[in-house]
Amino acid sequence: MRIKEGYIIRKLGIGYIVVTVGDASDDFNGLIRLNEPGAFLWQSIMDGMDTKQKLVDAMVRRYDGLDEKTAEKDLDEFLETVSFAMEE
Repeated sequence: MRIKEGYIIRKLGIGYIVVTVGDASDDFNGLIRLNEPGAFLWQSIMDGMDTKQKLVDAMVRRYDGLDEKTAEKDLDEFLETVSFAMEE
C-alpha cells in the first residue's frame, strides 16, 4: 500500500490538509482535511509502512491506551476515506 504520486500533506493551523499537484489534480480536485491521527497515518504510509499490521502496531505504540482492535477499526475507516489516493 502506498499513496499515489501527486498528493502532498501540509500543516494548516491545528490540522492538516492534503492537496493534489500535477496530474493527480485530474483525478481529485479538492482537499482532504486530516486530524493529528489521520496525519500520523498518512505520514507513516509515506514513510514506507506498507501493511495494515505495521500501521496498527505504530498506532498502538503512539497512542497510550489504544488497543489493537480499536486501532484496526480506526485504520480501516481511515483507509476507506482516503482510498482514492491509495495504490496497492
